[in-house]
Amino acid sequence: MVPVPLEVLLALLLVALLSGIGCTTVGAGGIFVTIALYLLTPLSSAEIAGTAHVLFVLVGVIGVVGYARSGELLGREGRALATVLAGSSVLGALAGTVLNAFVSRRLFGILLGILIVCTGILLAYRRLRGLPSLAAVDPESRGGRLVFAGLGLALGAVAGLVGVGGPVLAVPALVLLGVPMLVALGVAQLQAIFISGFAVGGYYLQDAVSVALAGLLAVPIVAGAVAGWLVAHRVDPARLELVLGIVLVPTGVYLVL
Repeated sequence: MVPVPLEVLLALLLVALLSGIGCTTVGAGGIFVTIALYLLTPLSSAEIAGTAHVLFVLVGVIGVVGYARSGELLGREGRALATVLAGSSVLGALAGTVLNAFVSRRLFGILLGILIVCTGILLAYRRLRGLPSLAAVDPESRGGRLVFAGLGLALGAVAGLVGVGGPVLAVPALVLLGVPMLVALGVAQLQAIFISGFAVGGYYLQDAVSVALAGLLAVPIVAGAVAGWLVAHRVDPARLELVLGIVLVPTGVYLVL
């Protein structure tokens, strides 16, 4: 493991805990792990993405178990969406890991910053103004399957490239296409397993996964994911989503500059 000061390690553990909560509550929490690895460690862009994706696989498993237990993934719509998105995301994730090899650490930070700003604006806008569905796409129709397959491919490529969890992008995209929020959260967790699982494989082949660091951060992010699933079903996460959006925008600007 790359040597890191004790205070940095403690900060990473705290961020991992909060990220886990955000992942299963509003879908956007995992991005803070990637931000912390970029800002607090000397890892390369590939190592940041590879290490983060190990954690996202674990969070995805917790999320899938939780949302299957509460029924969102067992319904007809949830099963159809999960099948299409998971399959198409695999190709995108592998493509993202290949593209990462051509991205410098600085360019990685810029791309991550742009994504963070867009995510923050979207989260804040959705809470302040509402984010109505722009279309009602049927995942069981031929056209619907093509739309969601294309979405899965694009989401997988972006997530694999910059080391963010699939739910960061998938949840708002699915809501815009008419998917109910809790179903979108559940499906996004399953998609994350496929995106991050294949991304980890790609980065591992490049020797770009810090196994030791991922192991240390695994416990707090899993604990946070369990807590986040409980929060999502008992508390309206609207305020948390708004806070995340407000925090992400200046953070993304900082990374870009």
